[in-house]
Amino acid sequence: MSDSTRSQGLLLGFQQVLSHGVITLLAVAIAFSLPQAARYILYEWWPVVERDANLLLATEIGMASAMVLLFNSAKIMWGNRQRVAMAKLTALAYARKDRRDWLSQRRERALAKRLSAARDAYLLTLTGHDTLVDERSLLRGAVQAAYEIRVMLVNPVGAGLRRRVDSLPPEVTLLSFHKEIEASIACLAELRKAGKKVTLKFYEQEPFWKVIVLGDHVWVQHCHTGFEVKHQPEYVFGLQHHNPREGLYIPFYMHFLEQWNQPCHPEYDFDTNELVYRDEAGNERCRAALGVPISGAYSAANAPASEAELPLAASGDIPGGAGSRLPD
Repeated sequence: MSDSTRSQGLLLGFQQVLSHGVITLLAVAIAFSLPQAARYILYEWWPVVERDANLLLATEIGMASAMVLLFNSAKIMWGNRQRVAMAKLTALAYARKDRRDWLSQRRERALAKRLSAARDAYLLTLTGHDTLVDERSLLRGAVQAAYEIRVMLVNPVGAGLRRRVDSLPPEVTLLSFHKEIEASIACLAELRKAGKKVTLKFYEQEPFWKVIVLGDHVWVQHCHTGFEVKHQPEYVFGLQHHNPREGLYIPFYMHFLEQWNQPCHPEYDFDTNELVYRDEAGNERCRAALGVPISGAYSAANAPASEAELPLAASGDIPGGAGSRLPD
């Protein structure tokens, strides 16, 4: 067990002890105050109310309002109890609809801070820019701190990407997409030079899920046709250690492993900027150019592209043609 995990366990235990102590003190205070409150209501408050019709009417209205609020609160709590039970069954740790909401950002930032250091980081995404490069990414530090990093990006000149781009709004351009994927590859190359075990693969089919696995949590977004992924709801599922069969952490984790282990997805060679195709046994079958020259610096990855910078697709086993931008 790591020191960070042990310290988090001690902090959680201290919080539980403190909360139980506060609840116990509150219950004792209420119990000792009940006789005095009952004596005041019976011998001082009620005789005054009984002689004043207006005060009696106000008391009845107040009691009726309090009863309505009490029963409505009980109904809401019962409904929330069922929702909590369903969220617990799916192991849903966090969900947000709009990243621009400051409350959602605060909750997501608090969740990221509670994450223990993960040894492995697995990413099945589109360009990887929002997670690996963007300074506003809450998971960027956790991914870069991992020792083994496995990343799957969409092939910038694949047929699946073309179908995806055709469904997106017209303001989504080809040029910025290549700059984003170039920035992600440059970031991974820097991590590789720093001693991290980095492996990058490209998939051909039209993207359906964005999956990020960090330790005991998995971030999931649906790549809905016609919408950018950054505008899609985000769900975080945690691993149920007492019963791993419960929850959606294992299904999405296995989905990533299934995609990763398929031999049809070529591996990227950082030294030669080539895609390496392997057979079922893992032996190298052939190589092909990525189709997008990776020459930009990581620090200048966010610079806007011009028409003259549009990279040309290389011929080979990968379908050629101009690339496009697919925001990640």
